[in-house]
Amino acid sequence: MIKIAGISKSFGSTIVLSDLSFDVPDGSTTALLGLSGSGKTTLLKLVCGLHFPDAGEISISNEVLQSGNLDALRKKMGYVIQDGGLFPHLTAYANLAIVGEEVGFSKSDIVKRIQELAELTKISGTVLSRYPREISGGQKQRIGIMRALFLDPPILLLDEPFGALDPITRSQLQSDLKEIFRKMRKTVLLVTHDLFEAGFLAERILLLNHGQIAQAGTLRELIEKPADDFVKLFVSSHHLIMESSI
Repeated sequence: MIKIAGISKSFGSTIVLSDLSFDVPDGSTTALLGLSGSGKTTLLKLVCGLHFPDAGEISISNEVLQSGNLDALRKKMGYVIQDGGLFPHLTAYANLAIVGEEVGFSKSDIVKRIQELAELTKISGTVLSRYPREISGGQKQRIGIMRALFLDPPILLLDEPFGALDPITRSQLQSDLKEIFRKMRKTVLLVTHDLFEAGFLAERILLLNHGQIAQAGTLRELIEKPADDFVKLFVSSHHLIMESSI
């Protein structure tokens, strides 16, 4: 569904990504993991066409992403950012309805779709009538997920969707989102800095280091067979964080 072929990206003299290649198979979940500045978010923005690579190609459903087909390919992708990215001057309902209005949905179709998504994401009607400032972080994120799913795109891109949430809300949303992935069979590319979150949600983890893939594999493979000292240090640091919090 997503093919990354030898892409590189720099901003000025800073090399962010260097000759990166991998595939995200149809219906699978892949997690991009790494330290701050490792290129995770830049890579996600390249996939959805917010930036273009300096070299290499990105293909969506076997079609190379370029300026001429950007709008058409973006309709195949739902994008979720931290804190939902909602318009503050619109209610939660209006934040969703605007997606349908832009593509010509009737009012009845918009109502039906919002009802379907509210049930899927466990959002009540009272929440939908409120403005973003009046709802919790977890509710904002669920609305953001509803908006990304509104047009039923085959691909979901999620950039640190749980980063601003408290541990209980985060755990609940992780479990619900994993169930949504399973039910809807979306192709998912997820950015996180949390090793165990990546292992819980994704079949495959790509651990980035300085714009390159340090190791690709399952959570078990990264823990039991680290490819190099960086991977070993990254994994052990997560264990130390967990141990120090007990």
